[in-house]
Amino acid sequence: MQLVGYEPSGRGSALLVGDDGAIEHQPLETGTSLAYTLESRHCAGTIHDDDHLACKRPSAPYCEFHTSTWVCARCTGTCLKDEMDCYQEHAVYIAAFAPNTFKVGVTKSRRLETRLREQGADRAAHIHTVSNGRIAREIEAEIAKRLVDRVRTPTKVASLAATVDEAAWDATLAEFDVLERVTLDYNFECERQPVPETVAAGTVIGVKGRLLVLENGGTTYAVDMRDLVGYTVASGETSRNLQSSLGSFG
Repeated sequence: MQLVGYEPSGRGSALLVGDDGAIEHQPLETGTSLAYTLESRHCAGTIHDDDHLACKRPSAPYCEFHTSTWVCARCTGTCLKDEMDCYQEHAVYIAAFAPNTFKVGVTKSRRLETRLREQGADRAAHIHTVSNGRIAREIEAEIAKRLVDRVRTPTKVASLAATVDEAAWDATLAEFDVLERVTLDYNFECERQPVPETVAAGTVIGVKGRLLVLENGGTTYAVDMRDLVGYTVASGETSRNLQSSLGSFG
């Protein structure tokens, strides 16, 4: 078996497990027990029509033949495709990651809340609605001169046990004509900062974006599910030593 993908929050959180060409969806609902031992890691291959096409090349999570780049992610308003095709209505938004990281982003209007949950945002403000992706990317590029347009995983891990700085959030939004404010709830809370770890064994506390929060041996871990992709796995909890939080010794 191999971990070949994942579904973040907003898309029915799950780990995707490839087994002899078939794909099993391992749900990540709160209280679910996971018991996978991570073994070797290599290219996760590709998924086509819910079938797994394996690849044995050593690069992980993907080799050069299975690495895909979404060209629209690099767009700043000048289309990088042979022909522009983003004519659907788009939303420009500001997303908040506790306590005080604020990110500008764009998405198709119909996917706004789903996209925010996929990223693990705590709050958001919809600030523009435009007719196509090119205009949205132009606006995003201008705002990105003063706000970030990427949020790294350590920042998202730090947000798990934090709350949004309301004063800083309100001050950031003061310069925009806000169309709608959104508060995101992921149905779990962390009393203390989870320990970053790459592990797939324990009891699921919740999923926020692509961060899987697990309890194992009295310690709460935050797992970036992208770091799991490519690992071959065996059933049964890991026997390796994991970093513990100080609270687990209380």
